[in-house]
Amino acid sequence: MITILLRVFKAPHGKHVAVLLVAVAAVVLIGAGLFALAEDLPFTTGLYWAVTTATTVGYGDITPHNPVGRLIASLVMLTTIPLLAAAFALLSGAAAAAGVRRILAMHTQFPDGTYRLVIGMNPIVPALLDELATAGIPVVLVADLDPATVRDGVHVVRGDPAEEATISRARPADAEQALIVGSSDGDVLVSAVMLRKQAPSLPVTALVSSPAVREALHDLGIQQSVSAHELVSRTLAANLATPHAGEMISQLLGNREVFAEIELASAVGKPLSAVRTEHAGLVLGLVQNGKFTLGIGDDPVVAAGDRLLIAEAARKA
Repeated sequence: MITILLRVFKAPHGKHVAVLLVAVAAVVLIGAGLFALAEDLPFTTGLYWAVTTATTVGYGDITPHNPVGRLIASLVMLTTIPLLAAAFALLSGAAAAAGVRRILAMHTQFPDGTYRLVIGMNPIVPALLDELATAGIPVVLVADLDPATVRDGVHVVRGDPAEEATISRARPADAEQALIVGSSDGDVLVSAVMLRKQAPSLPVTALVSSPAVREALHDLGIQQSVSAHELVSRTLAANLATPHAGEMISQLLGNREVFAEIELASAVGKPLSAVRTEHAGLVLGLVQNGKFTLGIGDDPVVAAGDRLLIAEAARKA
């Protein structure tokens, strides 16, 4: 019984149902007391009468015998019965909606092969999901929201992204890369700890603003932690200071197919400047040990396992 009540109050409209049930209980208790006084009956008998009246059972073994008792009975019937009906209507509606969502969820299959994992929710996530889905990149979203509110093509693992069991259902070991966001930097840090326990080697980017949290993420092995505010401000500053540099950034961001990371065996042992000269495409930089370098201030040597970040469209041309 306790389990059922907990599910009721956690369900959609749970607060409204609770308010309605509290109102019913109050009317039943007050009505029972007044009816007992009006009819000169024990309170327990009045309570029995009020419950049978409110539930529309109406055995008829206890009935009002004076005008005051009849008035009280009328008020109890006109309040408790509609209130209980409203509560049951909310519960049945929520159950029907949940059934429909389960049926619709059958068409949202977990992605085959590798995918990108997004943990948490904030205002930039819907636009991010649109970009990834439009580019044909499989995405799994871990967030406590209704899957029906997320665009098609995104598999939703519904639950608290700060709980290890929820993240486990997203199969992080099969993901190619993960992004962690949240309503606060603390939420991001907790999710990062849970994720690292299950996927120690997964490349992770975290969206945070606090330097202290960035340092904590670095200690967890998460090298890439960025701030949305910082990204926007730096892009705008570059656009104002050097208009054509800002235009270049806008064009790069506007082309979803421009970037690619590749391992080039022929580049191993060569400085990045030499690789740029020999390679037909545009080599933007080098990824070494999970960190990206432009190779402008220095000239790093490409080692085995390093990846070149190139402009895919230029390489194909």
